[in-house]
Amino acid sequence: MSRDGYGSAVTLPGDPPGGRRAALVWGVGVAVYFVAVIFRTSLGVAGLDAADRFDVNASALSTFSILQLLVYAGMQIPVGLMVDRLGTKKVLTIGVVLFTVGQLAFALAPSYGMALAARALLGCGDAMTFISVLRLGTRWFPARRGPLIAQVAALFGMAGNLVSTIVIAPALHGMGWTTTFVGSSIAGVVVLVLLLLFLKDHPEGHEPPSAPRAGAVFVRRQITESWREPGTRLGMWVHFTTQFPAMVFLLLWGLPFLVEDQGLSRGVAGELLTLVVLSNMAVGLAYGQIIARHHAARAPLALATVAATALLWAATLAYPGDRAPLWLLITLCAVLGACGPASMIGFDFARPANPPERQGTASGIVNMGGFTASMTTLLAVGVLLDATGDNYRIAFSSVFVLEALGIVQILRLKSRTTRREKERLVASRVETVHVPA
Repeated sequence: MSRDGYGSAVTLPGDPPGGRRAALVWGVGVAVYFVAVIFRTSLGVAGLDAADRFDVNASALSTFSILQLLVYAGMQIPVGLMVDRLGTKKVLTIGVVLFTVGQLAFALAPSYGMALAARALLGCGDAMTFISVLRLGTRWFPARRGPLIAQVAALFGMAGNLVSTIVIAPALHGMGWTTTFVGSSIAGVVVLVLLLLFLKDHPEGHEPPSAPRAGAVFVRRQITESWREPGTRLGMWVHFTTQFPAMVFLLLWGLPFLVEDQGLSRGVAGELLTLVVLSNMAVGLAYGQIIARHHAARAPLALATVAATALLWAATLAYPGDRAPLWLLITLCAVLGACGPASMIGFDFARPANPPERQGTASGIVNMGGFTASMTTLLAVGVLLDATGDNYRIAFSSVFVLEALGIVQILRLKSRTTRREKERLVASRVETVHVPA
């Protein structure tokens, strides 16, 4: 059984049972995503080292993350289609191979161009992980657990970010660039073995309908029907508006901002990045529980997170003097931790709007939102830093432009989505009444 936004019970025939085996299989998928996030965010703690190693300026440095996210965002709809067509295990296997080879190539790259190609390959593999893990959760757990399962998956992803902060960063200074990145790539081999041995797409008796033959008609129908749902579009804009402030901070610009602009030591800056991750994990559990019980809280939580993020960024950037006080930076980082959990709310709009056979495609559309915003902001910050002589106040003001755009779209689509969900709820109740005993 699941609960709608009004607290009514909705019976979902054929719900998977969940249980211990579901947790074990899903855990293998989450382990893959965990490693993918370690590889994705390892550049965030190595940004200054990368600038020195490849002798590049701020714009060129931001290109690493921009290219990685460009590939990631561009792959979301194709990956969603692949997951719907091929299943989770095949797509995750391809993803692990790609992001492991990408991380190893990044470790050994002799030039800036080769390093860029390695990050693109890594981004391609990384793009195949999260949508697959979301699909795995919907195949192994009852629908009522969907919001919490998605938030827990994201929590483990943030744990990967934490590993980058507390393991990769010290290793870079202790063992050097090549040893650190080559050593980390071993984790990809480990999860590949676990994936091949233990992961299964769905429990017995819960096989999905046979996928139609792949082709242009299938692709066009999947994308068109997913996009037609206002819940899918609202989910994309929620993801777009909420995710990018923290992503930009953790993926590349947080450490340089805290060290070069705010005058903190690398150690203190690393602790603040860790605070973002820990806050994310705590808030994720809270948001997952709230939304699982009260679907009506989805939009208010997302909008409140955006408002709090904008307020704290404004207070930090507008603070009199050259530097903000430490207490304000701590507060900013704690609030940035809510961005990831808030972005997961986007999937909670798209999930009930689409049938199981479109979940991968719809999730890909949603996931594309936040990474498109992150990529845009990464580029804007890098260009503005070079144009203004490293004026972080001007550069980070680009955050407000994208937040304003996203808020307008969320408010525009919210009522349409609510109306559509009510129609679907009424239809499901009528169908349940007419099902013969």
